[in-house]
Amino acid sequence: MEASIVDLRRKMSEVIKALDRNESVTILYRGKKKGVLVPIKKRSNKEKPIKEHPAYGIWKNRDDMKNVGEYVRKLRKGRIDDL
Repeated sequence: MEASIVDLRRKMSEVIKALDRNESVTILYRGKKKGVLVPIKKRSNKEKPIKEHPAYGIWKNRDDMKNVGEYVRKLRKGRIDDL
């Protein structure tokens, strides 16, 4: 769908309906393309939850990172002490 600036003001409901139909809307200003409104991609059933990602929880068994604050202080110790 193409919509001019005037269409955006006067026919916004039609623009929204086009987005609901998963159509992109090209914005025109004085007949020239200025931008594109693209519908938000909804999460499909094919996408896995983040907890099922292979990288999720890869550091959970690291004993040196049990206390995060202490671990970060240990990492920064050499740099901060030199100041």
